[in-house]
Formats: sequence, structure tokens, C-alpha cells
Amino acid sequence: MKILSNTTVLSNFARIQQLTLLHRLFGTLYLPTEVFAEIQAAQIEGYSFFEGIEQQVVPFVADGWLHLVTMTEQELRQFGAMQAGLHRGERACLAIATQRSWLLLTDDRAARAQAQRQKIAISGTIGCLTLSVERKIATLDQANGWLAAMIAQGYHAPLTDLSALIQPER
Repeated sequence: MKILSNTTVLSNFARIQQLTLLHRLFGTLYLPTEVFAEIQAAQIEGYSFFEGIEQQVVPFVADGWLHLVTMTEQELRQFGAMQAGLHRGERACLAIATQRSWLLLTDDRAARAQAQRQKIAISGTIGCLTLSVERKIATLDQANGWLAAMIAQGYHAPLTDLSALIQPER
């Protein structure tokens, strides 16, 4: 299954210099051009944690792991029909994920609620951190440390310890 990301999850990992963890987890990650526009706007506003991200993005570099995608005509129609309370990046993610049956990474509450209504598979920052432990990319202590660092940077996490979410080994 292909994986599409909204700005929120990317921001959380970029803020703590762990954006490459998403690459290690998923290989290729897809970004709607609207999400990339939000990232560019954040850079202009001074969010330096996104500095250099273009060096990971196809088509700017041939071997990037972040791939830009544009909406089809049908996705554009769905995008235009969505509630105005969602940002452009969120609406683009929802439209693409619905039409292509892709997993959507987002922490935005309204986007997650809409995704659930549309029966879109979703995950977010907590899911990525948990998966990193389950796949033995990180230890539980490392993942909890990253979570604590994200919280210190302003992430409104639903929990402060991933222990309860980690599946015991069989």
C-alpha cells in the first residue's frame, strides 16, 4: 500500500531532526503538491526544520524518497466539494487517499475524523513511533525520547509513553 502524508506528521519528525525515520519505515512517502506548498510557506515563515527538504523530493532530485503527486480530475472534484474547515493539504490528502486507497498519515483531528467517515486507512505520529519500535528500527526508550522531544516542541500528543501500544513479541 502506498502512503501519503499530510504536513502535521512531517513537521513532528522534522522538528526533532528525525524525518529520515519515516524514510526508514516506509521507503517512499507521497506528498500532494498542496502539502509541499504548505511546507514551502512554512519555510518562508521561518520554520527552519524544513530546511533542505527539497533535497529529498522527487522531482527536484532523482533519488528522493518523498514523491510529489497531483490530483486527478476526479480527485479535484472531491477536493472542491470538501468542507472549508480543512486546509488545502488535508483536503488534497483526503481526496487522493479516498480515490487511490492509500494510507494517510495525519495528526489533524478534523482530517482524521473525515478520513474515518470516508473509511480511509489512517495513522499518525504515534503510529509511526510505535511501528519504529515494532520493526526494531528504534528502541522503546528512543521512541519515547522522540515523543518527549516532539511534545517539548509543541506536539499535542494523546499520550506520553508508547509502552501500552507496543505489541509484545510472540
